[in-house]
Amino acid sequence: MTFQSELSSWFSTSGPQPAKPPAVGSKAPSTLKLELPPPDGKPIIITFLRHCGCPFAEKTFHDLRTSASLHPNIHFFAISHSSPSATANWHASLPPMPNESPEPSNLKLVVDEGRELYAKWGLGIASFWHVLAPGSLYTLYQLGTQEGIWNRPTESGSRWQTSGNFAVDGEGVVRWGGVVERAGYTPDFEEVVTKLGSKQGETAKL
Repeated sequence: MTFQSELSSWFSTSGPQPAKPPAVGSKAPSTLKLELPPPDGKPIIITFLRHCGCPFAEKTFHDLRTSASLHPNIHFFAISHSSPSATANWHASLPPMPNESPEPSNLKLVVDEGRELYAKWGLGIASFWHVLAPGSLYTLYQLGTQEGIWNRPTESGSRWQTSGNFAVDGEGVVRWGGVVERAGYTPDFEEVVTKLGSKQGETAKL
């Protein structure tokens, strides 16, 4: 991490033109990086992270990892738009699983530095208030003081890239999710598992 990389993360960078986010009840986008529906027919929960180093990304990944350990019959994907090396360094710096257990095999961390996946799922560049709204800044403070999650070094990625979360059933149909409305939102993945199991899809208020 350098001062230049930290500074660069504050500059808005253009990525691919985002498509319209997939609506609940529609077929999920499928690419070589994220093939849907999966060959084994299992449901999938996907989170598109903010930049590696962001406390909200860390909180989201921590909660996703916990849910993955509890639900081996669901695939969990975390998508990073930071570089492969920055993603690997960030991942290695995170606190381990309880009792030093290995990460669940049904959890995959996928690098999408070119942000093609982000664009396919309707995730573009955020507004000023999306990133720096007072509510998000207060949530940031709470994460640090209550859970010990603070900023980590930002080696690559943009603070202006929006994040999002989706649940897809075994037939490749979106059952829940959307683009987050504020940077400080972190989903309750156990609630998402419940919605996925019931197939009572709804557009998430993120």
